[in-house]
Amino acid sequence: MSETLFTGITQLATPKPGPKRGGEMGQLDITEDAALLVRDGLVAWVGPAAEAPTTANEVNLGRRAVVPGLVDPHTHAIWAGHRLADWEAKLQGTTYEDILAGGGGIRSTMRATAAATPEELEQLTRPRLKRLTASGATTVEVKSGYGLDFGAELRMLQVALKLQGEYELQPTLLIHVPPTEGRVRYVQGVCGELIPEVARQGLATAVDVFTEKEAFSVEETRAIFTAAAANGLRFKLHADQFHAIGGTELACELGALSVDHLEASGERQIAALAASDTVATVLPGVTLHLGLPAAPARALVDAGAIVAVGTDLNPGSSPLFSVQLALALAVRLNRLTPAEALTACTVNAAHALGLSDRGSLSVGQRADFCVLAGTDWREVAYTLGTSPVAEVWVQGQKV
Repeated sequence: MSETLFTGITQLATPKPGPKRGGEMGQLDITEDAALLVRDGLVAWVGPAAEAPTTANEVNLGRRAVVPGLVDPHTHAIWAGHRLADWEAKLQGTTYEDILAGGGGIRSTMRATAAATPEELEQLTRPRLKRLTASGATTVEVKSGYGLDFGAELRMLQVALKLQGEYELQPTLLIHVPPTEGRVRYVQGVCGELIPEVARQGLATAVDVFTEKEAFSVEETRAIFTAAAANGLRFKLHADQFHAIGGTELACELGALSVDHLEASGERQIAALAASDTVATVLPGVTLHLGLPAAPARALVDAGAIVAVGTDLNPGSSPLFSVQLALALAVRLNRLTPAEALTACTVNAAHALGLSDRGSLSVGQRADFCVLAGTDWREVAYTLGTSPVAEVWVQGQKV
């Protein structure tokens, strides 16, 4: 048994375990002059330092604030190539949809990623994950989706599986865009071949689908979700990024883990999410980079939904390598309070990945936490341009 008492904590701020919806998102437990006891990687005790149990091993954190480790529930961290030409075209007024129709966008990344070897993809991905970790991420979801070809999709997930030895990753099979020809056959292959093979090899914990006018229809999404469930995989959705075509309502109906993006969501989609256990994941990096309207996180919280925040790290619409900055942007762009944003990036983000053992510094939870540079926990939501995260600890071990 290993046991460490962490002292020298000016403030320890944490939500309680489990997903929080509506007004609960703004409720944190804040302990002044705190201490944290970690035993075998789990929180064994937390409270005022004056009441802390004694133990042989003590680590003084130097009079700094502590928050739970951040969870990034939405990244596309595995890719090759770049999208700088797309970015310039967007700045000159070309729409994202037009770029995609012209063979750019996701399709250009698919070509580069499919041509890369697993070793090259691993070398490209590792520093991205290192940056996310340095920003406070102790758990990161990583999607495939830039392969199109089934072999390339499997290679992406195999790279994620290999990197799990270095980082706490949650791999997701993403069905991103259909081929330009043979669409029906492709969806049948996804359902009958790719998903069963991913499940057989244990390469992913969930299946994601991009449901949009330029991607997959609601009925195609339903078929893919059905195949995922039949093979023991959870499912989630990219939806309402540009158009609300019914994907959010389908996800809530079928019990999806999350619906991500939501920039185009209206009252009907907000009501569906508020009435469900499906997490509404907002991605402020997309709003910043593409100039899209911000997802209605304020309205979602006020309606009683479970809201999470992610980076959407990817080369096209959100080159955002910091989950702490995503948290801070959610305050500015999506109108969350600092407490709501911390909850969105911890227990709610974990719930969006189907995880219940992290995101809260409470007894029995994983001892994943961030030590901030300052004395006030609100620095994690306040700071821009430099990271307020000084140290990252995973299961009681400094990384």
